[in-house]
Amino acid sequence: MKLTISIWCWLVVHVVFGQTLYLHCGAVLNCIADRAELEQTIVVEAGKIMGVLDGYVQTPEGVEVVDLKDMTVMPGFMDMHVHIEGQSSPKRYEEGFRMNDADVALKATIYCKKTLMAGFTTVRDLGGSGVNVSLRNAINRGFIDGPRIYTSEKSIATTGGHADPTNGVRKDLMKDPGPKEGVINSVQDARKAVRQRYKNGADVIKITATGGVLSVAKDGMGPQFTVEEVSAIVAAADDYGFVTAAHAHGVEGMKRAVLGGIHSIEHGTFMNDEIITLMKERGTYYVPTISAGRFVFEKAKSNPQFFPAIIRLKALAIGPQIQETFTKAYKAGVKIAFGTDSGVSPHGDNAKEFAYMVEAGMSPYDAIKSATVAASDLLRVSDRFGTLEATKMADIVGVKGDPLEDITLLQHIDFVMKGGHIYKMK
Repeated sequence: MKLTISIWCWLVVHVVFGQTLYLHCGAVLNCIADRAELEQTIVVEAGKIMGVLDGYVQTPEGVEVVDLKDMTVMPGFMDMHVHIEGQSSPKRYEEGFRMNDADVALKATIYCKKTLMAGFTTVRDLGGSGVNVSLRNAINRGFIDGPRIYTSEKSIATTGGHADPTNGVRKDLMKDPGPKEGVINSVQDARKAVRQRYKNGADVIKITATGGVLSVAKDGMGPQFTVEEVSAIVAAADDYGFVTAAHAHGVEGMKRAVLGGIHSIEHGTFMNDEIITLMKERGTYYVPTISAGRFVFEKAKSNPQFFPAIIRLKALAIGPQIQETFTKAYKAGVKIAFGTDSGVSPHGDNAKEFAYMVEAGMSPYDAIKSATVAASDLLRVSDRFGTLEATKMADIVGVKGDPLEDITLLQHIDFVMKGGHIYKMK
């Protein structure tokens, strides 16, 4: 959208809010039009975009110019599935018994910065220990560098389910976790678990609707919630304005989650035509996480010691399927939002997902929109993020070259601005 700003309006804004930046951009892919506009000026003030103007606009006296004339500029990317607290390694399961919350938090500051430097200015963190809430707060207060985090705090599971924190430990340590720890077995438990997440500072709700690959449990596909339990979770989440997400690999677990009103299906590995039809009818988003599938498969195949044996078998069976499912869902017209499951795959490599999506048949433009327009729609923040236009937050990234011609360029971001503050400039 091309806007004009009068000198009078500029003076009023400048006096009230302070420093203005003019970004002279070689090309702007605003994610409103399906092509880049050449030679544009983006005006940023007080962390927001004031306008996008044709040409390299001459700046008023005292206004700083940021030279991005050799770059294609886009909205900051949004990853709808990360686990910001940790990262896969052969020692990850041992670390759960050795690391204190402070250790987890300090190590995670590295992951936060890597994610932001990769051009991801917003992420949805779908489950950790609760340290993720502190990380979000530290970033919001400017204590550490990182993306905006919308976190689920602790994922909600059933007893023995994918996010039951006591899976695989000694019997004397298992005990019987309940809603406070994010483990439920009834409609009443479901409501309490959501309310506990609210109390603990969550922004979104995540359930594990089926077994998972990386939990120390045999079953990676079976359903683990009833429709009634999912419906209760969604209803309680709606009371607090929470978007909900369901980790799901198997068909029956996906079906129950969609029928229960869940807002997004994560992974969706064995999604079939029935599930695709249900998701389209109900407007359910699909967050594919191809990166995680490829990573766990490659590690399980090349290094038998990387995962425990019970996990390795699931990684070999489930990992390769996700990209194929993505192709099917995309061709069928399922709504898709970008998500990597980073933390399973390495933080900072988030943009590899773009290439995997294009490799699987998605257009480069649709891939970029999945991490901007679609992601902001899923998160219900389209009024502030997702496109480059006046009144939106100044979350802006740039790369040398044309990503519509070579999507792999997005793996080497040259410019990162979040909320009007420049974090990276090459």
